[in-house]
Amino acid sequence: PHICLLTMEPGSRLRVKKLAFTLFKIPLLFLLLYIFVCSLDILSSAFQLAGGRVAGNIFQENAILSNPVAGLVVGILVTVLVQSSSTSTSIVVSLVSASLLDVRSAIPIIMGSNIGTSVTNTIVALMQAGEREEFERAFAGATVHDCFNWLSVMALLPLEAVSGLLRHLSQVAVNTLQLRNGENAPELLKVLTEPLTKVIIQLDQSVITAIANGDQNQRNKSLVKRWCQTSGPHLSSLLTHKTGSENCCSAQKCETLSQLISVYTVLLYHMSFLHVCCTLLTGRHLFVDCSLSDLAVGLILLTCSLLVLCSCLILLVKLLNSLLKGQVASSINKILNTDFSYPFTWLAGYLAVLVGAGMTFLVQSSSVFTSAITPLIGIGVISIERAYPLTLGSNLGTTTTALLAALASPGEKLAAATQVALCHFFFNLFGILLWYPIPATRLPIRMSRALGRCTARYRWFAVLYLVVCFLLFPSLVFALSMAGWRVMAGVGVPVIILIISVTIINILQVRRPRCLPFKLQSWDILPVWMRSLQPMDDLITRMTLWCGQTKGKCWEYLDFIMRDDKM
Repeated sequence: PHICLLTMEPGSRLRVKKLAFTLFKIPLLFLLLYIFVCSLDILSSAFQLAGGRVAGNIFQENAILSNPVAGLVVGILVTVLVQSSSTSTSIVVSLVSASLLDVRSAIPIIMGSNIGTSVTNTIVALMQAGEREEFERAFAGATVHDCFNWLSVMALLPLEAVSGLLRHLSQVAVNTLQLRNGENAPELLKVLTEPLTKVIIQLDQSVITAIANGDQNQRNKSLVKRWCQTSGPHLSSLLTHKTGSENCCSAQKCETLSQLISVYTVLLYHMSFLHVCCTLLTGRHLFVDCSLSDLAVGLILLTCSLLVLCSCLILLVKLLNSLLKGQVASSINKILNTDFSYPFTWLAGYLAVLVGAGMTFLVQSSSVFTSAITPLIGIGVISIERAYPLTLGSNLGTTTTALLAALASPGEKLAAATQVALCHFFFNLFGILLWYPIPATRLPIRMSRALGRCTARYRWFAVLYLVVCFLLFPSLVFALSMAGWRVMAGVGVPVIILIISVTIINILQVRRPRCLPFKLQSWDILPVWMRSLQPMDDLITRMTLWCGQTKGKCWEYLDFIMRDDKM
């Protein structure tokens, strides 16, 4: 073959090399996608280690969960902490099955878990911040999920609190269906990812559920699965022997020193080639005999998984850009984004909903599916109009998986588990009926486009959006709900009226400005900082430049001192 290649004409030889290089990129693309999905799984495990015990303690406060607003916020915060709506939903199902939580209190938590699970693809969109246009599309594609969930909650939570629609409908469905125990939900993606992820970390998720159920015996138990520790350094005994045999100045310094040595020894041991080989041969994971706390292990995994995730995403985007360009990109774009001919133009969107539901059912994770299509949205292969129904279908697909998991419950827990899973399903179904069939009601697309434009202009706004929407705002609402209905109504009602008024005025300013008084036809009457993010952007830019200059001066000063010492 090498001789044939040499005898070819230069043009033919170039085409053959180009074809061979393209064929090599395809398996590399699948390998990067596999590592990307595995890193998402490890990221979820890291969040569970760092915040799972806190999540279990939050769920234990059943008196708090009787407040629907507090339940909604708990669902958001817990799902953000454990990075898995399946985990938070399974905890809710176990609490309902054990009669520690009623279905009425569980529904707002389920709604909150729907919001919390969309943070993953928003984080993935941040990795495309280098290219302004790609970042705008990717962030819009990621936040369309957030906008849909928030709008659905704002419409359906008050309705559920007043009428109990989801609760009654799911109860009728449970009574109508002849439920029988089924098999576990298929885990097709985990069959592929577990050989790698199980070597790195394995968690005992029953500990979180046990803490939520009030089991005091499990409170001090580690989330990391442990076996008989026959290999690896027993750090505590080694350090005790070492520090005990020496006369240190102070016990506190010795303890601090021993802890530092413990961390470094464990890290060196777990990074060693010998330990990795032993782990692969014995089928155990890297942290099986680790003496570090769950928080320390979680932070290590969080850092490593984010590095791998960012690297894979950058390489994936570059590889996709090189593969999907020119005629290939336009052909794929036409296939994915073209509607059917009249009068069946509406059918393409609903077909995309079915595709999103089916793919999520196969991979068993809405976060994985939506995170996987986010880079494709960024490079322009999938339009936001097509990504929206795919995301809605993903929401439905993940509830179907939860429903199958509920059907695998024991007989005495079957009805309650199935009712909670059906509430999740009906919530997403009603959300789709509210915000998709009529084009004028597809507000999430317009909202996400506005967020995309804002983040493309002000990159820092993406981080602010994540912190405010998934941490600060839920925490503030939770604090107000704990203060009582009077305080919450006193603060919440004026804020809601203000938001509605500003929204109406904005719409009128664009469409019917003459209907407004002259002063309200624009927001020029307000200070600049109240109607634009530019002053804050200028402040952040000045602070960034000041930090860079200060850092440069510090390095110059240190360099001067070192040179002076040498002389």
